[in-house]
This record gives sequence, structure tokens and C-alpha cells, in this order.
Amino acid sequence: MKKHPVLWTLAAIVALGIIISAYIVLGPQPTGFAGGKSVSLAAYQARDPTGVPAELKSASLEQRGEYLTRAADCVVCHTAKDGTAFAGGLAFVLPFGTIYSTNITPDAETGIGSYSDADFLNAVHKGIGRGNTKLYPAMPYTSYTYMSDADALAIKAYLFTLKPVHAPAPKNTLAFPFNQRGLMSIWSVLFNSNGRFEPHVDRSAEWNRGAYLAEAMAHCGECHTPRNLFFALNNRQKFAGTVQAGWRAYNITADRASGVGAWSDADLANYLSSGHADGRGTASGPMGEAVDESLSHLQPSDIAAMVAYLRSVPGIATSDLPEPRSTPAATAQVAATDANPHGKEVYEGACAGCHGWTGVSPVLPFATLTGTRSVNDPTANNVAQIIIGGGHRHLPVDANNMPAFGAAYSDDEIAAVANYVTARYGVKASELTAAHVAKLRAED
Repeated sequence: MKKHPVLWTLAAIVALGIIISAYIVLGPQPTGFAGGKSVSLAAYQARDPTGVPAELKSASLEQRGEYLTRAADCVVCHTAKDGTAFAGGLAFVLPFGTIYSTNITPDAETGIGSYSDADFLNAVHKGIGRGNTKLYPAMPYTSYTYMSDADALAIKAYLFTLKPVHAPAPKNTLAFPFNQRGLMSIWSVLFNSNGRFEPHVDRSAEWNRGAYLAEAMAHCGECHTPRNLFFALNNRQKFAGTVQAGWRAYNITADRASGVGAWSDADLANYLSSGHADGRGTASGPMGEAVDESLSHLQPSDIAAMVAYLRSVPGIATSDLPEPRSTPAATAQVAATDANPHGKEVYEGACAGCHGWTGVSPVLPFATLTGTRSVNDPTANNVAQIIIGGGHRHLPVDANNMPAFGAAYSDDEIAAVANYVTARYGVKASELTAAHVAKLRAED
């Protein structure tokens, strides 16, 4: 009899654990927020949201595949720094080790040259590679699983037109138990729906096209959606922002203060297609790569569809992100100068020539700081990153890329100038430390 309270307590703990686990595992699907009825593609009566836009319907299979490969942004993850496109070898540094992307050129031994159509679909939709190898979700197959078979095979057709490159992937260095690939079978059962995109019948054809592009192809949530305890996307916080690859992927929900709710459709379209929107900022880091290698190659109709979809994602406030300051700083000395003379000294020597003293660039719009999210982010994470590594964007010929200052300045100097910039041009001064800058360098 005396054991009953203990047993009841243990039972309650187990039950609570089951409830919590079920809550995590049974989270909403990416478009679950939209509500209404969704149907299979075969049953959908409106314009097919998959495939290529109308402008390319008459193109060859390989040409359509090239467009879709761009839309899926395959080249960024499957190309090592200074390496051959699509030959793999890019390092993904994770808290529990490093994994490397694989070669997806048609080399028979080290690439995908021996893949059948079924093999390719298994990799894209299920995360199962050659020889029943379980892929890690750094390959975003939980997003690509929504891609239609026809689109996936069009991508395969394009990849098979590339020159084969013999390039074995470096060996992963993951700690136990993450180095046990077999466990990915369990993870996939829990977090990979293995189902194709289902259009919502009560939404417009443009919305469904945008949803397909954002979720199945561009996999926006892989960077902009926080992850749960099991490292799967937490769609209850869909697009609310998180940190990826050492960069902060910002909130892109409809929240006006911390998201993109205050942006106009033109702002969003310009940012997606060019990586810049006047008064909003210029893309850098992984987002800059996504624009250069993927989004900037999409047809205007597809960009408009993505904007329509983004507009519908419910707003979620990010508590530490204030609404960006949109007014230029005074040219006269301000409190930021008095509080941080070291930062001012670095800014004056390296930054003022392009960025100016008001935050509005006297040189070109791409260098304007006023109104940008990163300068109004009190963590100054992305400000420090762009100072360290510079910008390597495919900007228009009249725009100069931001040079890298990581080798020229110490961790302390970079922290000081980042704090100065946020204090002078943002809503709240950051308190970045040299130790954090050193950590950002190590993650590069």
C-alpha cells in the first residue's frame, strides 16, 4: 500500500513524458496554419502549382530541371568553398560534430551517376541514399518530400547533364550517438511526412504556387523556423527566426515589429529577387547566397507568388527584436560616440567612407544601414559576421561588395565597432564581446 503513491508518481511522470513527446512529434505541417481543405495534386482543379512557370512550359526537360534546381537551391549546399559546383564537400559545423555535403554530379562512383529514378526519389523524399544509407537532415528532405515526382526527376535530368566530377565526400566527424545513421530511420518516421504537396482548395492558385515554392523547393523553414528538442522544425513557431550556420535568420512572419509585416509587397519582391530593399537592408551570408544562386533566377511571377504566401503566415513576435529605427542618425556627435570611442575610431577608419555618419550611404543604397534588421538586432550577430567575412554577393556592377575586415581587426575591435554601429543607427546598443566574435570566427 505504501508503494502506491510512488507508483502513481512514476505513472504521472511517464504520462507527462508521453504527452510532451506527442506534442512535439504531432506538430502541424508547414502549411497547417492555413486551415481549410487540402487535396492531392491529382484532385486539384485549379492551375497546377508544381513544375515551372508558364514562361518555361515549352522548355526541354533538362531546361525545366535547371530552373527547378535553382529554385531548390541545390548548388549552395553541394559546393565546397572554392570547389567545383555540385561536387559536394561543404562542411556543416554542428554542436555535435561536422558533416559534409555529398557529390551530386553524375560521377558513377562518388556522385549520383548510378542512381536510378527510384534511387533519386528515395534520396529527395525519404532521405535514403545509395546502398540504403540514411541521410542526415542537413539534406532538407523533410521539405523536399513535398516536391512532386516529376519535378524531382526533372532536377535529376539536369544534374545528369553536368560534367561528372570524381569527388569523394570527406568523412563526417560526429559524436556518439549522432554518428549512428541507423537512428535516422526512427527520426524520419517521426518527422518526415513522406507526402507530396497538397494544394489548399480555398486558397488562390498564386498562394498555392507560392506555398509550393517556399516549402517544397526553397525550403525557407529550414533556416527561418526554430527546431524542437529533436532538431526537427517546430512549425508552431513557423518562420519566427533562429540562428543557422553562425548567422541569425530573421523572423519573416507577418509581425510588424520583428517580422516583415510592415514591408510592402515591393519591398519583399525586391529583397527576394535582388537581395536588397531600400530602407530594409541588403542580404548577406546564407541569405545572400540563396538570393544569388536561387531566388534571383526565378521568374517575377514566382517571386510574386512567394510574396503572396509569405503575407499569409501568421505573425509571431520575436521579443528581442525591436521595430527597426527608420530615421537617420544626427550628423553631430551622439551618445554612441561618447560611450564607445574605440568603436568610433574603427568605424571612422574603415566604415564611414561607404556607410556615412547618418546611416544613409553617400555612395550607394546597398551600403545604407538605416532601417536594416541586423543593425537593429541587439545581439549584433550578423553585423559582426559581415565585418569578419565581408560580402561576396553577385551585386550589380555599380555596387561594391563589402570587404572582409576579419584579418585586419582583432576580436575586440570588431566587437567595439559592431556595438558602435548598433548604438548609433539602431534602436538599442548591443553588448557584443570579443569572446563571441572569436566564436563566430570558429563557426565560419
